[in-house]
Parts: sequence; structure tokens; C-alpha cells
Amino acid sequence: MKWHRAAMYWAGILDWAAIFVVGFVAQGSPASAQTFDSYRCADGTHFILAFYPHDKRAYLQIDGHAVTLKKGLAISGRRYSGGGVSLIMTASGILIRHVRRPFAACELS
Repeated sequence: MKWHRAAMYWAGILDWAAIFVVGFVAQGSPASAQTFDSYRCADGTHFILAFYPHDKRAYLQIDGHAVTLKKGLAISGRRYSGGGVSLIMTASGILIRHVRRPFAACELS
């Protein structure tokens, strides 16, 4: 009778393990739902901007360097800053300031 109890115990563990594996495989990867956009600015600056779901930060590649921007307070639109870069996104467009240069208007390229 002890072997029957042990077999039922292991069968229960295997059932839960199978459910866990199926659930893990079935969920989508967060990286698969990312958004990448390429922008060109009036001053000639070119950058790539990425957003990931469930992450409040913006990921930017500018002048060959990767920069993570934290979301900041903004009166209208969204504002991100970090690593010497400030990014403001409004309904009328995107403004970026990079390494003490003045703000430049940008558009999708």
C-alpha cells in the first residue's frame, strides 16, 4: 500500500509540473511586444526609441550609445530623462535635448 501512496504523490507533483510548464510556454514573451521607432531631428540627430510593456522607462540609442530614460513629471504629454538626454513627447511632436544642446524637434523617419 505504501507504493500506491508514493505513486499518487509523484503523479500529483508531475501534474502540477506539467501545468506549470504549459503555462510558462503559453505566455508571450515581454520582448515580443516591444515598440521600436526611428526618429530624425531638425538638427541632424538620429535616434532609435524603444518602449516595452509593463515598463515605465524609455530605451534610447543615440550617437551609438544606449541610454535608459526614466519617466518624469510633465504638464502635458510625457517626459523622459537620463544620461544627459531629455525627451518630451506631446501630441504635436517629439522634442529631444542631447548633451547640453538646445531642444530639437523630431519626426519619425
